[in-house]
Amino acid sequence: MNHSPHFRQLLAAAAAQPEPQRLLFVFAVAELPDSATPEQRERFQSGRGGALAPLMCVDKAPGDVTDFAGLVSEAGRAGPPWSVVFAASLSGQGGRPPDKARIDLALETMVEAVRDGRISGFAAYGSQGEFLEIG
Repeated sequence: MNHSPHFRQLLAAAAAQPEPQRLLFVFAVAELPDSATPEQRERFQSGRGGALAPLMCVDKAPGDVTDFAGLVSEAGRAGPPWSVVFAASLSGQGGRPPDKARIDLALETMVEAVRDGRISGFAAYGSQGEFLEIG
């Protein structure tokens, strides 16, 4: 497994923030839409293209995620196989982490953004920990 320096930087940046953070993760897989053209089908068969389908999401305190391998292991026990995980951070206020309602709303918003392909604001990682530049 690639021990992503970018992922380690994400964890370090979240831990260094002045306000407590929650890390938000949305695990997704690429699917081929039923309405795909022959060209889109060909690209998908070669490992490119497709539509992102969110599979599951979770929030974690930065200290609860020690490395990418641990996140992958936990995700493997919790749900179906995935091909990309999107990550973001949510800041608390007044020295307190975000409350459950804020976290749930942020995760819901993030899942919808991934479903709609609006992913430019998130860090993205492949299943081996490689940083993905999607856009």
